[in-house]
Amino acid sequence: MKVQWAKFIIVLVLYIAFLIWLKSWMGIIVIPFIYDAYISKKIRWDWWKDLDSFPRMIMSWVDALVFALVAVYFINLFFFQNYVIPSSSLEKSLLTGDYLFVSKMSYGPRIPQTPLTMPLTQHTMPVLNTKSYIEWPQWDYRRAPGFGKVELNDIVVFNYPAGDTIVSSLKWQAQDYYQMCYGYGQQILQQNGIQANLDSLPPMMLRQYYDMAYTAGRNYMLSQPNEYGILMSRPADRRENYVKRCVGLPGQTLQIKDRIIYLDGKANKEPDNVQYTYYVKLLNPLPEDLVKELGITQEDIQQLNAFGYMPLTKAAYDGLKSRKDLVKSIRINNDVIVGDIYPLNARYGWTRDNYGPVWIPAKGKSIELTLQNLPIYERPIRVYEGNDLQVTDDGKILINGKESKSYTFKMDYYWMQGDNRHNSADSRYWGFVPEDHIVGKPIFIWWSSDPDRKGFNGIRWTRLFRFVDDIK
Repeated sequence: MKVQWAKFIIVLVLYIAFLIWLKSWMGIIVIPFIYDAYISKKIRWDWWKDLDSFPRMIMSWVDALVFALVAVYFINLFFFQNYVIPSSSLEKSLLTGDYLFVSKMSYGPRIPQTPLTMPLTQHTMPVLNTKSYIEWPQWDYRRAPGFGKVELNDIVVFNYPAGDTIVSSLKWQAQDYYQMCYGYGQQILQQNGIQANLDSLPPMMLRQYYDMAYTAGRNYMLSQPNEYGILMSRPADRRENYVKRCVGLPGQTLQIKDRIIYLDGKANKEPDNVQYTYYVKLLNPLPEDLVKELGITQEDIQQLNAFGYMPLTKAAYDGLKSRKDLVKSIRINNDVIVGDIYPLNARYGWTRDNYGPVWIPAKGKSIELTLQNLPIYERPIRVYEGNDLQVTDDGKILINGKESKSYTFKMDYYWMQGDNRHNSADSRYWGFVPEDHIVGKPIFIWWSSDPDRKGFNGIRWTRLFRFVDDIK
């Protein structure tokens, strides 16, 4: 019994320290069960050991599986999780096929908002294609203390902010729901003869136009359940995980001028491996050894063949430009697209290469609200911070039923962008990342395989166990 009491005291002290760290006292209800497991032993936790040999064998596997799932859920929830780079948005800093060890301790783990979920799933059960979580209970956002806060130029894993609403059809789940609504809606308005010179409309009329477009697009998708399925909402912690670089902190004013990011008027240092797309005309196909030397992927080559341009780092650009025997011409892609940039319900004339200025909201800081800047901050105020926001016919802004000429933010927000600047869906397209969406910080690459190469040739040996902070 002395040994059992010693074990019980050690486990109890560790468990209480864990509860103090989380600032959560609901876990006290578990203490009697810990006491019983070590001391009183009133509950037969291993009752299945009295069964016949075959049922006992089955239950032993079930017992081990349940323990493993609980352990994995606990570790993933509070300490670290695995994450694989699914796309090229951070190339050539992080590559498609890099497997990351993501620390939740770096910024502090979130207390789960949807605690009842199947371990090792984000939102969908494999094979069954059903929700892997139960929406009740829903807990408010809280975060346990961590080692620090998000710093400028950190690579960060976070939940996709615009993933609060999706369509259930697997065919369209990867598409941005809001982009679809506004895109379809504007087409419908034009087909019905409702056209406008958006650049010349005053703010109130512009808002009314985009409200009509959003409603028309949403109603169109609702009317096509066989194509789009039903509309679904997801809690913040059940949305898709994204990984980008933080290029703007709370309280800073960000502006992009000719592709360069400026913070409070000062140019931010670009990553060493930042990429932009270039129009390239070839005289001869690129040799395999040169492609490998310059870090050009098969995805890049396919993009070049399809569109005439591909992403290149400065080193790759210089390498191709010097090969007069292979390259006829090479120039930066300055194509301008207006209309798919955040906020989608406004017309500022911003593009992916020239954007802002925009002030990034900070907790406890206030901003004056006008019809001109409301589209930028409407989503944080209404969606992320849960306020009822309305605009009256005479242009007054009502927040929770009261006229408001300013707003004080309840959370910090961040601006995230990919290093592959012309091939990245990031804050330029869906806006700010709230602090309650921050998941963790990638620490090191524990495995890396090139999807363009098979077997041992596809293993990127030089990237194994490389620290992400060393990738600038």
